Amino acid sequence: MNLLREKMMKYDAPQKYKAEGIYPYFRVIESDQDTEVIINGKKVLMFGSNAYLGLTNHPKVKEAAIEATKKYGTGMAGSRFLNGTLDIHVELEKKLADFVHKEDALVFSTGFTVNEGVISCITGRDDYILWDERDHASIIEGERVSFSTKYKFRHNDMISLEKQLKRCDPTKVKLIVVDGVFSMEGDLANIPEIVRLAKKYNANIMVDEAHGIGVLGANYSGKGVCDHFGLLDEVDLIMGTFSKSLASIGGFVAGEYPVINYLRHNARPYIFSASITPAATAAASAALDILKSEPDRIKRLWDLTHYTLDQFKERGFEVGPTASPIIPLYIRDDKKTFTITKMLFEEGIFVNPVVPPAVSSNDTLIRFSLMATHTFEQIDYAVERIEKIFKEMEVLK
Repeated sequence: MNLLREKMMKYDAPQKYKAEGIYPYFRVIESDQDTEVIINGKKVLMFGSNAYLGLTNHPKVKEAAIEATKKYGTGMAGSRFLNGTLDIHVELEKKLADFVHKEDALVFSTGFTVNEGVISCITGRDDYILWDERDHASIIEGERVSFSTKYKFRHNDMISLEKQLKRCDPTKVKLIVVDGVFSMEGDLANIPEIVRLAKKYNANIMVDEAHGIGVLGANYSGKGVCDHFGLLDEVDLIMGTFSKSLASIGGFVAGEYPVINYLRHNARPYIFSASITPAATAAASAALDILKSEPDRIKRLWDLTHYTLDQFKERGFEVGPTASPIIPLYIRDDKKTFTITKMLFEEGIFVNPVVPPAVSSNDTLIRFSLMATHTFEQIDYAVERIEKIFKEMEVLK
């Protein structure tokens, strides 16, 4: 008897949704990532992408990736620690550190492995990690692997965070880790209060800016949530990804030199993973240059965001406290969420369903996200169809 197969056969949730015709995952895209994509030969509007600045098709980004491939080849065949460091890796790290006002930076192969690698090794057995209950899965994975004591606090609840800080030994390291923009609900971490509490209890702060870089920042800087609050220099570690605004794949962490130096020699997902490809490195670098030189691109993203939020709110949608181009449309029913996703796809609209474990069973939603390259006409079309279907499904009265 194959015990592993027998155990796995008990997992049948995907098969049930497929049988009902409402399975919403692994939809195969046959075109480039743009505001319109082709799936099964059908053109649909893309409102499920994290390419907030719409740079995945930018000529300078594509050309940078092509030229890097011509010069360096397609892969590194080794880790940064050994044979996998290129001059463009080092150049990108310096650009990223300068961008977020830090002494040094470290580029990982994916954003997930940044959080997994940093959080799992930066604190010791006698130290503490404090994390928001709605932090991204990569943060949870990192703290889960760590030998430190872990304390979870209620989402954006500073009273809860302070209670957990009081439990910590004041002589030990205390690392508070939060998403800057929470990726499903679109709300922002309360960075000002976190900074205040960190100072009060002599704690350190790490902020995941995966959905903040290229989106938020003072005067459309794109430097993220910490800069949005004017507190970039008060945060110890800034983490970011290349797979959102920077139109590539990979991630980074930036901070003081001694911290980055330690991670460079101890973060296992960094040391034991092949380094980011030349094409991905050059693409991210080119996208960062565009981000810095074209603040109007970020301004347009916000013009679209404010317009869309107003449209949904006027029609009575429940969107929660989002303060970003991530707009959650709450449904609060798993099956209805999948059904509505399918109905919208049939209307030519691609959105992402969000169900457990990404959110609690009472908070299921459709995640509607914007790019700077969307048009107001595309948004109007989508909002009208979404309103119609939400009413048909009796989610919207």
